[in-house]
Amino acid sequence: MKLVKVSPSILAADFANLEHEIRKVEKCADYIHLDVMDGHFVPNLSFGYPVVEAIKRISKIPLDVHLMVENPPQYVEGFSEYHPEILTIHYEVCNNLYRTLQRIKELGSKAFVAINPHTPVIILDDILDYLDGVLIMSVNPGFSGQEFIGRSIRRIRVLSEMRKARDLTFKIMVDGGVSPSNASELVEAGADILVMGSAVFRSDDPESVCTAVKESWRIP
Repeated sequence: MKLVKVSPSILAADFANLEHEIRKVEKCADYIHLDVMDGHFVPNLSFGYPVVEAIKRISKIPLDVHLMVENPPQYVEGFSEYHPEILTIHYEVCNNLYRTLQRIKELGSKAFVAINPHTPVIILDDILDYLDGVLIMSVNPGFSGQEFIGRSIRRIRVLSEMRKARDLTFKIMVDGGVSPSNASELVEAGADILVMGSAVFRSDDPESVCTAVKESWRIP
């Protein structure tokens, strides 16, 4: 049996009370998901090194850094200084994918690749055996609180079947519109890590949301 992991996205938190927000999920979060946006790859700006450094200082929750940036290799070294457990780069904007993934691993993080809703899952076929994980974007990246794209379930299932057929061990993470109402379907399709933003930080009891999802969907 394995227990699905939850990575609350800090993008949906109240930044005026960031430490308080993190304390609310400290007992139940497996990671803290950090969406770094540059305003080019996605139409939004979020935060950079100072915020990540501050979160690292105030919390022992492992960091899950998601680089939504146009030139991932430029930022890998800098964010690796905060020792993230997971460092994710996007397939769509990384010309030197193998080299960048190798560097992420050399710097001590697990190397994940993210794909947007329009990117075919099969495009990852040649690099799956080199990855620690794949992040399936189930909304168009750039903004918190979007509606889940239903066909993402099929994409997760296809990726899970590819993993099983090749006897691989990479993790499947899902980000975008994830909530307790669709968590079971995502896990049944093959997801291992669920990123939840608004569903957690905008609830009256963030810890209970995380805990309910983690404890309700045990899969063999």
